[in-house]
Amino acid sequence: MGSFIEFNDTLQISTEQGFPEEILNLKKHETGEIDIRNIENKIFEFKNKKGARVYQPAPTRVFLVHNIREKWLYWGKIVMLEQCIKGDSHENQTTSGKYKIIEIYDLDYQEQFTVNESPKEKSYFE
Repeated sequence: MGSFIEFNDTLQISTEQGFPEEILNLKKHETGEIDIRNIENKIFEFKNKKGARVYQPAPTRVFLVHNIREKWLYWGKIVMLEQCIKGDSHENQTTSGKYKIIEIYDLDYQEQFTVNESPKEKSYFE
């Protein structure tokens, strides 16, 4: 008997899981429409992240990644405010929580970071 808990420094989620695509999308970023000051006090939620996961608690940063059709696009840094693991068995566990965005990468750095830090063949820019 035992348990499996994954420790993460990266919140990699899809739009369906709670990535705020209406606020953070590449087209808006390319035109300069995204300003951290407009969202710095907003609390975002994610849900149904498969598996039992523990993210670094605030004030430690966690990287924010948008999973777009299995490709990773790094956006910046968040702090994790709440985390909840649910499920009746290891196979059915999911993690949900709340976070606040504390930094958004500029376009050039976003691309470099995504290319260099994404798992092999998972970079949005490949």
